[in-house]
Amino acid sequence: MSDTTIRLVDQRYLARPMPQAPMAGASPGPTRDALGRALRDVRLSVTDRCNFRCGYCMPKSVFDHHYAFLPQAALLSFEEITRLARVFLHLGTEKIRLTGGEPLLRKNLEVLVEMLAALRNPKGHPPELALTSNGALLRRKAQLLRSAGLDRITVSLDAIDDAIFRKMNDVDFPVEQVLDGIRAAEEAGFRSLKINMVVQRGLNDSQILPMVENFRHRGHVLRFIEFMDVGSSNGWNLDAVLPSAGILRQIASAYRLHPLEPQYAGEVAERWMLDDGSLEIGLISSVTSPFCAGCTRARVSTEGRLYTCLFASEGWDLRALLRTGASDEAISESLRQVWAQRSDRYSELRSFASRKARAERRIEMSYIGG
Repeated sequence: MSDTTIRLVDQRYLARPMPQAPMAGASPGPTRDALGRALRDVRLSVTDRCNFRCGYCMPKSVFDHHYAFLPQAALLSFEEITRLARVFLHLGTEKIRLTGGEPLLRKNLEVLVEMLAALRNPKGHPPELALTSNGALLRRKAQLLRSAGLDRITVSLDAIDDAIFRKMNDVDFPVEQVLDGIRAAEEAGFRSLKINMVVQRGLNDSQILPMVENFRHRGHVLRFIEFMDVGSSNGWNLDAVLPSAGILRQIASAYRLHPLEPQYAGEVAERWMLDDGSLEIGLISSVTSPFCAGCTRARVSTEGRLYTCLFASEGWDLRALLRTGASDEAISESLRQVWAQRSDRYSELRSFASRKARAERRIEMSYIGG
């Protein structure tokens, strides 16, 4: 095992203990952080494994056959994940997204979806359940997920050209199998999937217009994401970032389009619609137009570390509370205290933060989801 791999494995277990909390009911009032941002969304990672080796997320140079993934006993069980989700719902969370790694690699994931779909918030409403996947296993899983109660699917797809797609996933996986997975999701009853494309200058920026043309008249949302400096292993360079403004110029050179109003406060994508109504387009501009001020997301890693920012370097240990007899009320109050201290706004401070990051390693995207 290389020194880099050892450092990454060690990093996963470096987590701060959760604040000590009284064994009493959670404090009244909304759950807001130090900048007034609510706790509306939680992303739950169910596995640190993936069957792709995309360079911007899990490059082979680090995640090779020597890489030590988490042992099964370290992962949160479905029961533990569901318990945490119930606590988050009582703190005001409205949306739960299952991530990875590649979440469909987690055995019997549809069982977890069914458990989460049965939850209710204090007003009696179920959470919105979503999942982000690379689509490779959707043909065999889509109907099971829909029947279990999953509401929405986001598929990561970085090219429509097979040769470029194989190069980007770095495991020679054909694009047609992902497209077939999207068709399977449509057949299962999922409507308006989100298709996410991470754009890297000189690598797949030639795919912007072909992706638009492929997904017109399908009823889905195509979103273009600026290449972000998540983690410490993806070789991020500002020169590889194609700003959203440049992406929009490419699209506008071939199609007439108009802007759409945000659907809700804190929406991360700037929304556009082709004038003929054939496709909604989203632009996610973490690098050139940060949206930290509206960020309402918490992330929980597959073995129960809580992270309050995608660009975090440390987390808080929830698994210890779950496995040492803490009550739901104690876990709730600990979560509330952590969120109340939150002041993250990495993207708004990227220049300074990037210099600081040279001295401290950030958590990898594959570990806590995108």
